[in-house]
Amino acid sequence: MNSFLKTTFVLFGGVVISGAVYAASGVSGASVDSRNPFQDKRPFIAADAVTPGAYDPHGDYTNDANSKIEHIFLPWEDVDLATLSVADDYARQRGRSLLLTIEPWSWARDWRVSPENLLGGILAGRYDSNMSAVCSAAAQLKSPVTIRWAQEMDDKTGQFTWSFWNADGYVKAYRHVIDVCRKDLPNAKYMWSPKGDEGLQAYYPGDKYVDVIGLSVFGYQPYDKLEVGHDTTFVERTKPGYDRVAGFGKPIAIAELGYEGDDSYVRNWASEANKPHAEFPAMTAVVYFNDLEVYPWPRNVGRPDWRVADHPLNLTTETNGAAKPTSN
Repeated sequence: MNSFLKTTFVLFGGVVISGAVYAASGVSGASVDSRNPFQDKRPFIAADAVTPGAYDPHGDYTNDANSKIEHIFLPWEDVDLATLSVADDYARQRGRSLLLTIEPWSWARDWRVSPENLLGGILAGRYDSNMSAVCSAAAQLKSPVTIRWAQEMDDKTGQFTWSFWNADGYVKAYRHVIDVCRKDLPNAKYMWSPKGDEGLQAYYPGDKYVDVIGLSVFGYQPYDKLEVGHDTTFVERTKPGYDRVAGFGKPIAIAELGYEGDDSYVRNWASEANKPHAEFPAMTAVVYFNDLEVYPWPRNVGRPDWRVADHPLNLTTETNGAAKPTSN
């Protein structure tokens, strides 16, 4: 697998190059950039918009002054954390905070241990040095930092090792890891981030361990037609997960947002995603996932392309142009 040193160079060095070629400077909305042959489908951002951000390995948000959160994925094994300072400089130049999603594995599949061994190792302290290393590096950064650890634990499709744990095991592991991180990084915010599925409440680690709750919200038109028989809306997709976590009384963010479909579908989602909604009074941020989907979706609909722009010159690839690989 690529080292974090390499992927960070691609992510943050390549952003400047691809941003100069492609990114619509300060533009936000599902509209055509007249200078370039692609459709820009990022969310519309109005003056009263919920704070926008992006995971942006392709550099489409490089010159977008609306984006205020820079999202980065990293494993806690096989990683060069010194390059986080590059991410910090990039974010600071653009007035953005950092959302760091830390995944408790290596991206190399042959390095991974079983769910039982990973959980047992965490609770026994064998991975304390991994988390401490990440949090010590993050403590040196000047940008505001939010730590998001082991996301979407309630997703039972088999994507994540930690989603095989039962709720009690996950809660114990989450608390242990956050306790370790806080020793080095006491001033960060900590995001507990379920996908939003039924039963997520059992995985809540307690108010002491959660500053903000992050959800994942995706709309894919071909899947909608097979699963529910009609095009879904942003509110329709967001409301079930939001309602399940609202009772915890914490600020709520969408940590991963994506949508794909025909022009009408995309424009509907783009116009609604960052708009304040009466249904979501605790919503504080919406962070777009600007990349290809990592895993195939159910019902043989393939891997959705969440990217906000088509890149005809293909300056970045889906295997080495992102901090989070598109296949694991």
